[in-house]
Amino acid sequence: MTLIKYTEDHEYISVEDGVGTIGITDYAQGKLGDVTFVELPKKGEKVKQGQPIAVVESVKAASDIYSPASGEIVEINETLNDQPDLINREPEAGAWLYKLALSNTAELDKLMDRDAYLAYASAEG
Repeated sequence: MTLIKYTEDHEYISVEDGVGTIGITDYAQGKLGDVTFVELPKKGEKVKQGQPIAVVESVKAASDIYSPASGEIVEINETLNDQPDLINREPEAGAWLYKLALSNTAELDKLMDRDAYLAYASAEG
């Protein structure tokens, strides 16, 4: 079963078999505008929940991406190096940023489910 959780910084994590796939939400890409560059983390890097781990740059701004969970990066989406605008087209599908072998699944309890996230995002405007 796939578990999907969201952060207040508009990242999502989709977890299956102890591996989280992380990206930014459709709401986030809409606020950013046209994405022009993505700085991805390095495979093998160990990260802590809440740590800045990647950067997404758009015509409007550069935004830090924070890791929604702790663990070790096991894969990065290298397609984004050549096609950063994929984030605008497929934010919650093909444009994931990296995959993380989770070291503490209890951290996911601190994150929002989809309904809570959608309410949070709509309240933010």
